[in-house]
Amino acid sequence: MAYSIISCATLPSGAYEASPQYQDGKFRNATPRQAPGFLKTVAIFWRFATEKPANTVPTKPIEVEPLTQADVLAAPDQSLWRLGHSTMLLKLDGKYWLTDPVFSDRASPFQFAGPKRFHAPPLTIDELPPITGVVLSHDHYDHLDFDAIQKLAPKVEHFLTPLGVGDRLIAWGVPAAKVQQFDWWQGTSVGGVKFVATPAQHFSGRSLSDGNRTLWASWVIMAGDTRIFFSGDTGYFDGFKAIGERYGPFDLTMVETGAYDAQWPDVHMQPEESLQAHRDVRGHHMMPIHNGTFDLAMHPWHEPFDRITQLAAAANVPLVAPVMGERLDIRNPALSQSWWKSAE
Repeated sequence: MAYSIISCATLPSGAYEASPQYQDGKFRNATPRQAPGFLKTVAIFWRFATEKPANTVPTKPIEVEPLTQADVLAAPDQSLWRLGHSTMLLKLDGKYWLTDPVFSDRASPFQFAGPKRFHAPPLTIDELPPITGVVLSHDHYDHLDFDAIQKLAPKVEHFLTPLGVGDRLIAWGVPAAKVQQFDWWQGTSVGGVKFVATPAQHFSGRSLSDGNRTLWASWVIMAGDTRIFFSGDTGYFDGFKAIGERYGPFDLTMVETGAYDAQWPDVHMQPEESLQAHRDVRGHHMMPIHNGTFDLAMHPWHEPFDRITQLAAAANVPLVAPVMGERLDIRNPALSQSWWKSAE
């Protein structure tokens, strides 16, 4: 299927008015989400503080496969390593790419409080090879890590972001020449790899005063004949079908499957919806992400894996759920071995 790549230069701060997603100083979903409001937000935080079950964190250490820079450098092209949560390291066209790099101990504005990692990253930022590009889905703390960006900036050539997130990086000191930011359906090519920012249904912000000042996105990644879909964070919506029509089929989909709850149904997907999103974009192998690293909901930490495993088996969808640090062949990945069972 033919596709169109639209080059997008770095934008000056505030130059978002041309975006169909931008209205009255904020970005918005195609279908307005159900904003929780003050009272519901307080109730959610109170529930987290007083009713948190013990099984939202593992009782045993998470399995992590040892990984070194030498392993990464020696790996063949079309390799992928899951480093945790939504952080993936990809080797495409001989170059290295990171999605939503979070390496800090906590997904929080503070490193003394907030969701703490279940496991250390399989390798540190210092151990990473030179990174051609970082691909960001949005600016929440479990996807955009200030300390990681500071450490990565000198060794990264390109930062690809949704509108507004790039301006945040520039404000943090990332050289503007390294930053490109995109509206939905816009993209760029770097070497032999093509990237398109595609729609998602979510929200943004890092404080009480900056809600939806930046855009959120999913991403299509194309390297030669290989096509990958990275969902970022999103509720289920009809945009998945549009993505599948324009860019599918995909060899691998990395789809948010975790941190869901009935109280926020339109910004995170239940596993049944994650599977449907995979099918909507016309994916082959499905990798459930946004799980296994941080405690961000009320469900048992392993529940997303358990549910999606059952659902995928019933639908004959090949499921890929690698151990953190395990190398995957993107075109022919090893299927899930239910590693999380040993840490329940």
